[in-house]
Order: sequence, then structure tokens, then C-alpha cells
Amino acid sequence: MLYLQCKKTSGPKCVLTFLFLCVSVLGFAQRQLNMEEHDLKPYYFGISLGLNRASFHSELHPAYLQQDSILTAEPSWSAGFNLGLSATARLNNRFELRFNPQLIFTERNIEYTLRYPDVFDNLYTVQKKVESVITSFPFQLRFMSDRIGNMRVYMMGGGKIDVDLASNAQARKADDMIKIGRYDYGIEAGVGFKLYYPSFIMAPEIKISNGLNNLHIRNDNLNYSRVLGDMRSRMIVFTIHLEG
Repeated sequence: MLYLQCKKTSGPKCVLTFLFLCVSVLGFAQRQLNMEEHDLKPYYFGISLGLNRASFHSELHPAYLQQDSILTAEPSWSAGFNLGLSATARLNNRFELRFNPQLIFTERNIEYTLRYPDVFDNLYTVQKKVESVITSFPFQLRFMSDRIGNMRVYMMGGGKIDVDLASNAQARKADDMIKIGRYDYGIEAGVGFKLYYPSFIMAPEIKISNGLNNLHIRNDNLNYSRVLGDMRSRMIVFTIHLEG
């Protein structure tokens, strides 16, 4: 009975919560305009704080069919965080060019299902971690909407170059290590909105980042590496930009 009562009341609560958020955003947008001169600045700077979910897009190597000890090898998502700076140049009322270098702490894993238990852990499911500390250098073009009170919506896209400062630094000689390259490049796309406060701008943003370079340094002598072919990075990032 308690479950049915909660189920009956959850719908109205969700509707009321959504209406409250809508009213809050509209109320914020209809206040007195903040930082009216900001939209005319030729350039400005900021800082970025974010959370990320990272993984690989991998393909199996033909050598996978020539063995029977590893049944599956699939990448899994892991969480991390990123810190960065931003420098934005105003091109016109609609377009901005942004350079947003970041330091990204993340972890990407490969999960293996084995036919026989692993000799080290005596388990049939093994997870190999690839820990990374990445310096990322993205260049992005932002397309801005008209200003609605103290809010603007935007879309962004661009490219990036990544350097992994910790590529296999802790276990270069491990027999079961998945080795990846140090350098990567890729493309990014996302959406966000700018909220104008009296002394700063907060811009929540979500983006998808896909690497184009094969990061996998394949080695036939490494147990968990020889069954994998190309591996490319992928990441979903939620960032809050604080701009002045």
C-alpha cells in the first residue's frame, strides 16, 4: 500500500518540481540586466571545473579468434574530474572563439571475461585499469542565442589535442598491461547556457569528446593486449565555466 501511495504522489511532485524550476529560470531571466557591457568585450577569461565520464571505443583484433582463453573484452565507463582555464575572443554578436586548456584526471577500464580463472586473482572476470592524467588543449567555436534577460543559450564545437602525462608510467613492464600512446587528437561538440550575475557569469555546459587517433600500442606478448585492435578515446564532460 505504501508503494502504491508513493507511486500515486510521485507524478504530481515531479510536475510541481518541474514547474518550480521553470518559474525560477524565467524569474532569473526577467530580472534587471546584469553585466550589460560584457557582451561588447573583445575578449575575456575564466576558469573551468568539471566532471567527466571516460571510456574507450575498441575493436577486437583478428588474433581474438585464434585463442580461447579470453571470451569477451569490453571497455567500461569510469568517472573523473577536470580543471582548466579559458580565454574567449568575441568574433561578433553570435560567434565566440574559445581556448580552454584543461588538466583531466580520469580512468578508463577494459573488462575481460575469461574461460579459465586468472592466475593472479583466480577470477573469471578481470578489469584492467588505464589511469591517465591528460593535458587537453581544445579550441572551440561557440554559437550564441539572443540574450533573454540574464541568460543566453549556446552550442559549441571544435577540435582538441591531448597529451597523457601518465601513459603507463606506473606499470610499463607489467606482463598484463594495456599500453596506450601519449598523444591524441579529436573533435568535440556540446551545448550550454550563460547565466549573468552582477559580478560574474556562470556557464554550465555538457559536451561529448571523441578521439580520432588509435591509442592502443598493441603487443602480441601481452596477454590482455593481443586480443584488442584499435582503441579510441571517448568522454562525456559536464563543466561549469566561471567567466568575468
